[in-house]
Amino acid sequence: MILAGDIGGTKTNLAYFASEGDNLTLITAKSYASKQHSSLRDIVQKFTAQYKERITAAAFGIAGPVIDGRCETTNLTWIVDSREIAQVLGLQSVGLINDLEATAYGTLQLGEHDKLVLNAGKARARATIAIIAAGTGLGEGGLAWNGTQYRALPSEGGHTDFAPRNELEIDLLRFLLQRYQRVSYERLVSGPGFYNIYEFFRSRAEYTEPVWLTEQIRSGDPSAAVSQAGVEGKDEACVESLETFVSIYGAETGNLALKLLSTGGVYVGGGIAPKILSKIQQGSFMKSFTSKGRYATLMSNIPVHVVLNDRTALYGAAHYALVMQE
Repeated sequence: MILAGDIGGTKTNLAYFASEGDNLTLITAKSYASKQHSSLRDIVQKFTAQYKERITAAAFGIAGPVIDGRCETTNLTWIVDSREIAQVLGLQSVGLINDLEATAYGTLQLGEHDKLVLNAGKARARATIAIIAAGTGLGEGGLAWNGTQYRALPSEGGHTDFAPRNELEIDLLRFLLQRYQRVSYERLVSGPGFYNIYEFFRSRAEYTEPVWLTEQIRSGDPSAAVSQAGVEGKDEACVESLETFVSIYGAETGNLALKLLSTGGVYVGGGIAPKILSKIQQGSFMKSFTSKGRYATLMSNIPVHVVLNDRTALYGAAHYALVMQE
């Protein structure tokens, strides 16, 4: 029995998995509001007290940099130490990895119903695989074959410099440089980034923001309100924002695929893609992905999938626990 966790600033998901060989079966899972708890230790103790199982291995994916089994979380006041959690669980060791590493391992466990094909391509066996995930931030990573199994490649690639590709994006960069000293891809390809793009288009619009949209922005998640209006075609600035977001997302996904030479495939994870799936499927995402000059043919042969299973990082943490035992 494996205990796996997916730790974020908003919620922490824990689950038990049974393993048979490399196959994982989800037994039970529960979600906890992270900020209502003082530590991961607190949540782990609650979960294991409620669901009593004999645990043979455990691993956790966490939003933040992990150094020597320890993470000072970015969006929480927690300090998570794998040695402390191992002591609580009565295990010799516990895995602690970055959340994108967990997502990367999770893609190895996906079934056909857990993903949607954007580009069929032709995957090369044991070739590098790229993973990108836009949500609260922009995560990037990969999987590389080491001769016996895939190992995750940690990365902070979402924080690389944004590179505009046309006059519109140059204007967008100039607009954002008035607010930020530096503009990374995460300033655009993320939840907050979506709203940054919207404010750029709103500043260029020849009409004021509709009252209904203002109310939705004030009462909830601004980016969600804008993206939904864009998907439904209810406001031109929202439509332009959505189109630009998808195009830049596709371009940066292609950049990552080139850097890793991910001829084994690309997985687009995170919470945003499934919510704007209809727009991503319309073509601008893949057009930007493949528009790499002399490498356009190479790019068109790379399989690209959108991850639909929101428990992929949990499966990835469990997969890592299996890897640790080998």
